[in-house]
Amino acid sequence: MKIAVLNGSPKGDMSVTMQYVLYMQKKSPQIQMTIHHVAQRIHKLEKDERSFQQLIDDIKSSDAVLWAFPLYFYLVCSQYKRFIELIFERGAEASFLDKYAASLSTSIHFFDHTAHYYIHAICDDLHMRYAGDYSARMYDLLKEKERQRFLLFAENFQDMIQRQVTTVKYYLPLKHHSFTYHPEEVRPSVDAGENKVLVLTDAGHENVNIARMIHTLKSQFLREIEVIDLNQIDIGGGCLGCISCGYDNKCVYFGKDGYRDFFEDKVKKADVIVIAGAMKDRYLSSRWKLFFDRSFYNTHQPVLTGKQIGFLVSGPLAQNQNLRQILSAYLECMGANLAGFVTDEPGISAVIDAQIHDLAQSLIRFSTQKYMKPNTFLGIAGVKIFRDEIWGSLRFVFLADHRYYKRHGMYTFPHKDYKTRMRSFLMTLLMSIPATRKSTEKRFKEKMIKPLQYVVKNK
Repeated sequence: MKIAVLNGSPKGDMSVTMQYVLYMQKKSPQIQMTIHHVAQRIHKLEKDERSFQQLIDDIKSSDAVLWAFPLYFYLVCSQYKRFIELIFERGAEASFLDKYAASLSTSIHFFDHTAHYYIHAICDDLHMRYAGDYSARMYDLLKEKERQRFLLFAENFQDMIQRQVTTVKYYLPLKHHSFTYHPEEVRPSVDAGENKVLVLTDAGHENVNIARMIHTLKSQFLREIEVIDLNQIDIGGGCLGCISCGYDNKCVYFGKDGYRDFFEDKVKKADVIVIAGAMKDRYLSSRWKLFFDRSFYNTHQPVLTGKQIGFLVSGPLAQNQNLRQILSAYLECMGANLAGFVTDEPGISAVIDAQIHDLAQSLIRFSTQKYMKPNTFLGIAGVKIFRDEIWGSLRFVFLADHRYYKRHGMYTFPHKDYKTRMRSFLMTLLMSIPATRKSTEKRFKEKMIKPLQYVVKNK
């Protein structure tokens, strides 16, 4: 049996994820595993089609593919994303047909599910036989119980290949339409006031619908708003996963390219940001992924706090709820407010015109009001994962985060709420008395709403 391993870490052999692959290889000597550092070698694979074809030929001669990667901003890193784009751009899909596939990730379990959903969907698009995923916490390999669990995953993956198990597709093909957006002329009516509005796009003039949607959005405002093409920003390369930024938020690229100045001077200083781009496979483009990944020099700090964000998307977003969840979760964890999405899916230009107009109005209205929707599970759980990790084992790595979290009161652990602890302790004792418990249970509903009734009546 031959398995092609596609390593999605920019660190190559030095990645945490690869240690799991090497452990699998050690414990399965009967399996021939060929490891390809596709994320680390992405520039060569882009420029040298011969190298790319050699890799594809190895996949074609394999029985299965293992997609192995660390988590980068809710997904795989931009370099890995670019490799996936190359598969489709260069017509290499046939080499993946009917190959068994599995995905292996390492992370702190922060939105690891969205990354696996993405890879699963890509495998379905390539008509592979997806056999499952394994999301390992970074240092699970140090624990005997976790090593045994991981080896069971490897064993079951091999067993499925040997037995030629029938797999089930989870993701239907995305249905793109050929609609071309033709906007009506717009009379400017939205006064941005003191709000600084910024539109970020990767489309340039290549995607007609996005270019026209941006034009329509700009036409809504009484004064000129700034539009920046990410392709014009000097971004020297993708995030390397080196964590040099952990101590003081200084990236190894600082002084070598223009990303930091762009992010500090444009993104952080904007009040309203519109993200505009076309879907590419099951995400936006790898250029957009590069934008998000490189912003990690801010580490786990909510650097978009208070900003209003809107999206202009070309593509079937309604068919891709994983992408919608990724974008929504990103904004919640970054402290921003999602004002809305506008896509070209309606297929009716007048409808899109109206939606863009409404989005422009909402962005300014919410910004002026400083309105922020309450976070959902996505933002609340995500921030707590960061909080606990920075308080604990990752503090010495991300000291910049630790200082920020302390300064902004983000260490909101229950153990500091002594009043609640004492009340819970006393009530626990009382509830152990049958008569008290029976009396209290009868009044649960009344007690639950009593403080709210007071507000309704008196505030």
